[in-house]
Amino acid sequence: MKMLVDIRDADLAEAPVLAGLMAAFGYPVDADALRPRLERLIGLGEVPLVAVVDTVVVGVLTWHVTPVLHRPAPVGRITAMVVAESWRGRGVGAALVLAAEQRLAARGCSLMEVTSHDSREAAHRFYQRLGYERSGVRLGKVLAG
Repeated sequence: MKMLVDIRDADLAEAPVLAGLMAAFGYPVDADALRPRLERLIGLGEVPLVAVVDTVVVGVLTWHVTPVLHRPAPVGRITAMVVAESWRGRGVGAALVLAAEQRLAARGCSLMEVTSHDSREAAHRFYQRLGYERSGVRLGKVLAG
């Protein structure tokens, strides 16, 4: 029997479950702190995608359109994705990525990027199975203030 995954826009009422997913991803946040972040993304028109199985949110993906000077079209980026551990390996992540690719292509993006911490080797293999290739290095710096 094939599992049916519904991919749709996140809703503000789902802040508690999204906070739980972010905590499982290693970014602990409570629903009250997450809610204004979610509102900001919704206001920017970059509504996170959620994966739902039998009315239960089992995954989330955030995305961003980056206008750039060095390419003829904007770059789409997956900024975070997490699938509940008990649902990994069942196609939920692939469904989220495909939906993000479709959404970003519709927004004019001609390239998709995803960033992933060096320690997340399983995630790297997952994205490579979906056709993503290592193409550079991301450097980060925490800013004061």
